[in-house]
Amino acid sequence: MMKRDMKRREFLKKAAAICAITTFPNIILAKSASKQDRREISLFNLHTHESVKATYWADGRYFKEEIEELNRVLRDFRTGEVHPIDLALFDLLCDLGNSLGVDSPFHVISGYRSPKTNETLRRISKGVAKRSLHMQGRAIDINLPGLKLETLRLAAAKLRRGGVGFYPKSGFIHIDTGRVRYW
Repeated sequence: MMKRDMKRREFLKKAAAICAITTFPNIILAKSASKQDRREISLFNLHTHESVKATYWADGRYFKEEIEELNRVLRDFRTGEVHPIDLALFDLLCDLGNSLGVDSPFHVISGYRSPKTNETLRRISKGVAKRSLHMQGRAIDINLPGLKLETLRLAAAKLRRGGVGFYPKSGFIHIDTGRVRYW
């Protein structure tokens, strides 16, 4: 008797799903496609106090103007130099925000760094890499107010899409599009 009830329940679940898909296909497809058809990130640069919320990709293509705005906000604030940011880094930020279910802006501590800035920082801090991916536009240091830094670190590590550095004393994590590694 129990086995027959299970088969009946499975049948009813599948029938209900098929009915919903055939009766309301546009609603179901619109809901599932909305996140897949566009990529959006929101940033706040702590040094320049500039904000940007950009839909930088939609319907299978990247938007040059939105990417240029993101690049500008992530420029080396010490020199003013703007450098192209790796599109995979934008995708990583988007996926990180989506995985956490947050809409609030990532606070940016450091985006692009010119070689000159990187060398200056290396002289005054032991935590700056000689060949930092910041100089290639492939790294960013961030936090997310209202979210524990450890939670942000774990979510980034779970994506397994590059390096994740944890700097709790300084109040940020580092993520990059290099090989998967943690420190």
